[in-house]
Amino acid sequence: MVPGNSAARCYFDWAATAIPDSPSGRAVPFGNPSSPYREGREAREVLEEARRRCAVVLGVKPETLYFTSGGTEANAIALHSNLLRRSGGRILASAAEHPSVGKNFEVLRRMGKETGLIPVESLGMVSPGGLKKILEKYGDSRFAAVMAVNNETGAVTDMAALRDVFRNRAGAPVHIHCDLVQAVGKIVPDIPGWDLDSASLSAHKIGGPRGVGILYLRRPVETVYAGGAQEGRVRPGTENTAGALALAEALENHALPEKVREARGPALRRFKKLIGGLGSMNRCVLIPPARGEEDDNFSPYILQAAFRGIPGEVMVRALDDSGFAVSTGSACSSASAGRPVLEAMGIEKELSLEGIRISQGWSTTDEETDLLLAAIEEILKFL
Repeated sequence: MVPGNSAARCYFDWAATAIPDSPSGRAVPFGNPSSPYREGREAREVLEEARRRCAVVLGVKPETLYFTSGGTEANAIALHSNLLRRSGGRILASAAEHPSVGKNFEVLRRMGKETGLIPVESLGMVSPGGLKKILEKYGDSRFAAVMAVNNETGAVTDMAALRDVFRNRAGAPVHIHCDLVQAVGKIVPDIPGWDLDSASLSAHKIGGPRGVGILYLRRPVETVYAGGAQEGRVRPGTENTAGALALAEALENHALPEKVREARGPALRRFKKLIGGLGSMNRCVLIPPARGEEDDNFSPYILQAAFRGIPGEVMVRALDDSGFAVSTGSACSSASAGRPVLEAMGIEKELSLEGIRISQGWSTTDEETDLLLAAIEEILKFL
C-alpha cells in the first residue's frame, strides 16, 4: 500500500520511482562543501563519507564516482563528452535505451556526430551476435551505450558477454557506457567485471530522494559543462550533501549483494502469482510473449502486458480509478505517442500501444498482487 495515503491504493509503478525509505534522521551539515571554514569542512566530510559508502556497495574506487542530479544527467554527461573527444569516432546506442540516452543520442546525431543503432532481439536485449555484426559494420565505433535492465520490459542484458565482444574486437577500444538505473537493487551489477568505462544510477529508483544520482567514470572525461571545480569539474555546481548521504543509505539498504538476493525470493514468488493470473485472462498478452515464470533473461520486478482491444492509457486510467498505480512505460516518455522500445523488439504497433507496465518493489505484498489481478479481471468485464 502507498504509505501516508488515506485512500486504499496499491502501488505498482516502482520502475518510475520507488516508495521512499524512511529518513535516517541524521543531521546533515548545512555548509557548502567547497567552503574552507569549519561548516564547509564538516559538509565535505559527510559528502566524502557518502562517496566512500557508495563505492563500497558498487565495488569501485571512491574517486571514480561523481554525484549528479540523477540518472538523466549522468547519462547526458557521458554521452555529450563525445563532443569533446579528440579522436572522434562513431557513437552507438541500443535501440531499447531509456529516453535519457535515446534523446541525447538523437541530439548528437543532429549535431553531426556519426551514430549507429545496436538492434535488440525479440526478447528486448542486445545479443552478442547482434553487437558483433554492428561493430563489424561500423569499424569506427568508439562509444556504445547499452542498458543493463530495461525499464519497460525488465529484460536483463548479459553485459559480461557483450564485454567480451567489445574487448575482443580489433582496433581502437570502445568506451562502454551502461545505464544501471533499473539494475541497481534488482540485480548485482559488476562494474569492474563488466569492464565498464562509465555508468549511471539514480537514488529515487532504490528508495532514496529525487534529485541525486551517480556517474561512474573509470577515467575522468572532458564535459561540456563549465562552472566551479566541484566533482572534479565533471559536474560543476554545489553538491547535494543530504542527497548524497541518502543515496549511500539507499544503496546499503537495497543494493548490497546479500540484500538483492534476500529480496529476490519474495519478488519472484509474487511475480509467479502475477504472471499466472494474467496468463489465465484470454485477452492478456505478455510482452514479449515468450516470457516465462522463471527466466534469468528478465527481472521479476518489471512486467509488460497488453490487453487486446484496450489502449494502454485506458487501462492505466481504469486501474487508477480502482486504486492501482501502473503505467504504460517510462515516465520520462509518457507524452510520447509511440512505444519505441517495444517496436524495436518487433512487437506489432497495435499491441505495443495496448501495453502497460506493472512493476513491484520490496514492500509489495501478496495481498496487493491478488487485489491487482482481481481489479484487472473486473475491468475486463466492462472494457
